[in-house]
Amino acid sequence: MTRYTDYAVRVLLHVGARDEGDLSSIAEIAQVYDISKDTLKKIVQDLNQAGFVTAVRGRNGGLKLGRPAGDITIGAIVRHTETGFDLVDCSSCLIAPACTLPRILNEATQAFLAVLDRYTLADVLSRRADLRGLFGNFAPLKTVIKDVTPDVA
Repeated sequence: MTRYTDYAVRVLLHVGARDEGDLSSIAEIAQVYDISKDTLKKIVQDLNQAGFVTAVRGRNGGLKLGRPAGDITIGAIVRHTETGFDLVDCSSCLIAPACTLPRILNEATQAFLAVLDRYTLADVLSRRADLRGLFGNFAPLKTVIKDVTPDVA
């Protein structure tokens, strides 16, 4: 997986580990994972547009999951954040017309994604309290206003 996917999953884990009604900020996530805020802004904007997170604007704004963690499969996240799954480029290979390796690799990729589709973000968040403890002592941002989209917090 790419670093982009890694960071997207980290954002979703951080946001999903919060108690209901608590929001996360990009600055907080950046500090916890030691990731550039600019990088996270791009990722969060993408996750917001795809409905994985909801950005709540305003002084008391922040990020929350865009739908229940049980409705977000790991496979859906990976499919959204990865640009391609071709393991090899056979376009200029001499033996490509007679080679069956691309079919085998495609089958392996489909099996990989099928396993990821069996797990949801809720499965990965099954130890939410432990995750929150590892994130450190960040004061939760309480949501005071109703959802406002599409700006990124």
